[in-house]
Amino acid sequence: MNNPTSNKRQQNDFFWPSYVDLMTSLFVVMLVLFVYSFKLFKDREGELKQANGELKAKAEELEQITKIRNSLQRLEGKYFRYDPRNERHELLVPVQFKAGRDEIQDAYKPALLQAGRTLRTVLKSIKTDQPVRYLVIVEGMAARYPAGDPRNAREEQTTYQLSYRRALNLLNFWKQSGLDFGQDRNIELIIGGSGFFGTGRYQGRREGDNKRFLIQVIPKVGRMQ
Repeated sequence: MNNPTSNKRQQNDFFWPSYVDLMTSLFVVMLVLFVYSFKLFKDREGELKQANGELKAKAEELEQITKIRNSLQRLEGKYFRYDPRNERHELLVPVQFKAGRDEIQDAYKPALLQAGRTLRTVLKSIKTDQPVRYLVIVEGMAARYPAGDPRNAREEQTTYQLSYRRALNLLNFWKQSGLDFGQDRNIELIIGGSGFFGTGRYQGRREGDNKRFLIQVIPKVGRMQ
């Protein structure tokens, strides 16, 4: 005959080891989950710190760019006019080229030289808390012939080269006059030509005024290579 007391003791002997094993397993699972959660928290904390650091750097960069753009207003005056719609400066020297020619006439050279000196002086006088490099784009343009003139279609592609040579001649003239932007480590000068095209062109009776130069200054804030 089975002894009830003995059976109960056997059940207790079986229950407690199983219970301890179960609790140990749950503890291990909870410990693993805690470690994993803690790691996720630390990773997230690091990501948030990095994101905050990047946002702070961007805010500081934006502040510097805003300060630079405000300082560039000193360009406006006798030689430059700011075009807010296209966010660029127009050179006010009324240069007129002969049709299909890229030579800069002597009559315009003194004013062009002063304009170049003004541009360089303003860029070098701007004070910033971070290193800054200026990308200066000098764009040459060309005027179309009267409406219906077949040369408009025939010379459409070649005017890109023509307007580029006009900008190149301006750069070469500045160099020959001792105004070499290439010597300035924080100024990178690029020349281009938009031919019969480009934004912000004069229309109608003012088509001839498109024989001109545009100056665009793009500040780059940050470490300089």
